[in-house]
Amino acid sequence: MKTTMWNADLGNGMYKNPILYADYSDPDACRAGEDYFMIASSFCNAPGLPVLHSKDLVNWKVVNYILPKVPEERYDKPVHGCGVWAPAIRYHDGTFFACFPMPDEGIYMSTTKDPFGTWSEPVNIRPGAGWIDPCPFWDEDGRAYLVAGVAKSRIGYKSVLHMIEMQPDGMGLIGEAKVVFDGNLNEQETIEGPKLYKRNGWYYIFAPAGGVKTGWQTVLRSRNIFGPYEYRVVMRQGDTPINGPHQGAWVDTVTGEDWFLHFQDVYAAGRIIHLQPMSWKEDWPIIGIAKDGNDYGEPVLTYRKPNVGEAAKEAEIFEPDASDDFSKKTLGLQWQWNANPKEDWYKLKSEGLCLKAVKQEEKIKHGDYPNLLLQKWPAPEFICDTTLSLSGLKANEEAGVISMGVKYALLSFARNEEGMVEASFINGEQKYGKILVESTEETSTSLGALVFADDSETITVRMSVHRVGTQDLSEKEKKFPLEEVVFEYSTNGTDYKKAGSYMAAAGRWVGVKSGVYCAAHHSEAVGSCLVKKTVYKNV
Repeated sequence: MKTTMWNADLGNGMYKNPILYADYSDPDACRAGEDYFMIASSFCNAPGLPVLHSKDLVNWKVVNYILPKVPEERYDKPVHGCGVWAPAIRYHDGTFFACFPMPDEGIYMSTTKDPFGTWSEPVNIRPGAGWIDPCPFWDEDGRAYLVAGVAKSRIGYKSVLHMIEMQPDGMGLIGEAKVVFDGNLNEQETIEGPKLYKRNGWYYIFAPAGGVKTGWQTVLRSRNIFGPYEYRVVMRQGDTPINGPHQGAWVDTVTGEDWFLHFQDVYAAGRIIHLQPMSWKEDWPIIGIAKDGNDYGEPVLTYRKPNVGEAAKEAEIFEPDASDDFSKKTLGLQWQWNANPKEDWYKLKSEGLCLKAVKQEEKIKHGDYPNLLLQKWPAPEFICDTTLSLSGLKANEEAGVISMGVKYALLSFARNEEGMVEASFINGEQKYGKILVESTEETSTSLGALVFADDSETITVRMSVHRVGTQDLSEKEKKFPLEEVVFEYSTNGTDYKKAGSYMAAAGRWVGVKSGVYCAAHHSEAVGSCLVKKTVYKNV
């Protein structure tokens, strides 16, 4: 099912930012011929590491995932905020390399000849906690290197970049690492997410600094890969509404143009993707447009599309999928599970998606159900109608629709011992310690037993997201979007009753995701729920 929720292509040779109003956080990208590939962090959701493809850098579509499951058995349950952090993708000598960190487990590498196909089983090339945001690089002499940042929560310090030699095949590291930059000494606090390039004999490390929501883009350069490096801020927010414009990928076109993809953290919707023109002055990049003689750029809101040469003839106007009638042979690429999935959690049928009632551990709250099937917000405001058939539910089983963040809400439909389906609106909030969830509180409001039109027990849940104002998240983080999420339901598809609402809150390093689930609260889970369709609309 194709629906247009957010498309940046203005159809007149121009585009608008963001090019993706969806949470593809910590993006990196590369060009292979006339094709562009972008990957993003995915934390504990599976499948992991989405691969997006474009012909023109403006229109992108999810075409694959690198990881069918998150490495390590720990992720068979949700571990919010952990898992796959900021990755890098490179195309070298006919092979695609995806290098990604798991801050508690190590630095991993996966490869493929075909980015649309199967990627290799990831290899942990640096076991151990602490290093994050790795990026591989191959020099002209055939030697290879890896640059990486650090996570203070795992290693005790931050704002430091390490460089180490890497095996040319990418499957191991050589020798000892060297600190090549300390942002604590250079007013570049929280420098991380490094990406390594070479141009005109200069080694460049592009790295965000200053913090996720309010920072800037810094570039380091040196004639020696191990430094010393000098630095310059090359993009700031300036007087634009694009807060924290940083962390991403420098890509070029076959016509010789340079462009930069980066994210903007807008809180509940996550880290959305922007595209900036990039130019050079005295071998320093300027990202965005420099104003009043500045040596740094500011983000553009609209601009001409990249000149991608003959590839422009093949470029189509499209966006990642959102709506789904589950008519394909495989689950749509817009969906991810809350943890590593099991094959028997679902089955695609001619009538729709059949979700098995998965038995949940006692005392586990809804936000920690591993079999939540979720997708990213596709636009700033939207309506999502999900149609469920509940006739397959057995006693002490439930199904529903959830909006998932650190604060979350869901509309639950549970069959009781008498065979009736009772509706409840549930609010939840996760309380975090230094790294992990320490407790979750839930409150439930009963909406009573439902009366259905027929034996299929069909119900449509309408979840609408409305921007209702702005909010200050801290003294420095001001005027972020404030969204209200409203739940309604209908047993005839026409007349809707309000179930409840809440103010959206981002997840742990991720934007809010919404989706469906089916759960059992007894020893033998035998029932199921049928998801007939999920339809997204603009408000």
